[in-house]
Order: sequence, then structure tokens, then C-alpha cells
Amino acid sequence: MIVREILNEVTRRLEAAGVETARLDAEVLLAFCLKCDRLEFLKNPDLKINKNKLSRYAKLIERRLEYEPVAYITGRKEFWSFTLEVNKDVLIPRPDTEIIVEEALAIGKKIIAPRIVDIGTGSGAIALALAKELPEAEITATDISPAALKIAKKNARNLKLEKNIEFFKGDLFAPVKGLFDIIASNPPYISAAEYENLPHGVKDFEPQIALLAGQTGVEFYEKLIYQSKNHLKKDGWLLMEIGAPQAEKILDIMKECAFFENIDVRRDYAGHDRVIKGRKI
Repeated sequence: MIVREILNEVTRRLEAAGVETARLDAEVLLAFCLKCDRLEFLKNPDLKINKNKLSRYAKLIERRLEYEPVAYITGRKEFWSFTLEVNKDVLIPRPDTEIIVEEALAIGKKIIAPRIVDIGTGSGAIALALAKELPEAEITATDISPAALKIAKKNARNLKLEKNIEFFKGDLFAPVKGLFDIIASNPPYISAAEYENLPHGVKDFEPQIALLAGQTGVEFYEKLIYQSKNHLKKDGWLLMEIGAPQAEKILDIMKECAFFENIDVRRDYAGHDRVIKGRKI
């Protein structure tokens, strides 16, 4: 079969299964199977694919038809300006998380050798982006999951940033010492009710520990906000990624604790509330 026929057929199958990004997924998985850039076969739609590669591609598509995310099938995901290794032990980095990186950079670039901690680092996405852009920063990354930390450390090695970040296992601030200029976190923020209604590709594959926060979805924020008081320098910043509907609840928590000022909400590029930040008084 030739590329054009293969992609058309696979796209129809994925669309019939309700996959919203059917054509893109078909192309990405074919490029992964052929170990080439998508442009190579898109420029040559009459390229013939041999039986062995076609068989391998068919297996990848079967996994996608079971709603397994493309990032887990390929084992990689683009984030910021690099590619991260991912597996089912870590949440797949989303483009929206780059908003918290942008906010942290805006603060960190004004500080000489800032101390930064990424709480719940997962694949290491936030910490690694900051390490790349702020080479003089002292960056710490924590996670409660040993399996997630294994992936984060591997990503640091792959990106040659392992000397820029210290990784520690533990819950919230338990494994860290000292005060920080910036605390950043993309915590679990899905409530129990919301979790039950997540798409199959998320609920059935991504780690529950990185998604499910508790009954209300703000449990992690309450702990993070109140505990951060003892880990931020004066005028230090707390930055947290949030689910769009949670902004009001989390703003109320930050105002009630009474040790933050300049509290603000940053929207993502789709117009949804995405990051809440506040400066310690």
C-alpha cells in the first residue's frame, strides 16, 4: 500500500472511533513507525510501505483505537523547546503548562541565581524548562512517585540538565530545606466526581495519583498554599496551575490565609484561567 491510501484508511477508522485528532494521530504514528519526519512521506504520498512496517503500524493503530494516548505509544512528548520521554508513570505534559513556565521565567529573570522548587514534577517538564532558560538558578524538583522521578531524572540526563536540578522523593515540601524565591506546581486538581467522567484516554491510562486530588479537587491547593508560607522567602512567589473552574475557590483560599499579596490569575491562550500566583508578604 502507499502512504496516501494508508493514511486515508486509518483516519477513517480513528474518526469512527471518535478520535478527534484522527488525521494528525495517523500521521504522527506513521512517522514514528517509519522513523522519519512527517514531511518526508507527506511530500511523497505515493511512497510504498512494505509489509513488515505496515504490520508494525497496524499494531500502533490498534493501541490508539483503544484510546491509548499517542504520547504513551511513542514514548515521547514535545514540551517547551524540547522532547520529553514519557510513560504511564507520568502525566503527559500539556501545552497549557507552558503558561506557568512563562510566569516563573518573568519572575526568575529579575533575580540573581533564584532558588526554585517544582512540587510534583512528574516528567520534569516545568523544572527542566526553567533549568534550560535560567542556567544560574538553583532548582529542586520533588515528587511522591519514585517511578515518576526515574523518568524526570532520565529526561534531565537526556537534555544534559542533570547538574542543574536536584530531585527528591517526598510529599509536598517534606524532602526540601531552606527558603525559595519561587514555588511552582502543577498539582492534581480533579475532583472525585470529575474523575469518573474523564475521557478514556486520560482515566484509563494516565496516573491517577497525578490527576485525582480528592472530593473537591482543591485539597492539594489548600496544603500547598498554607505550607508554602514556611518555604518562601519574603517577596517570594507561589505559582500554581489550576483547572479553569477552580479559580474562585483557590483565590478565596489564598486571600483567607492572609500572607499573600499581588494575587493574580493568568489565562491560557484559549482564554481559560490557568495559573494563579501570589507574592508572600
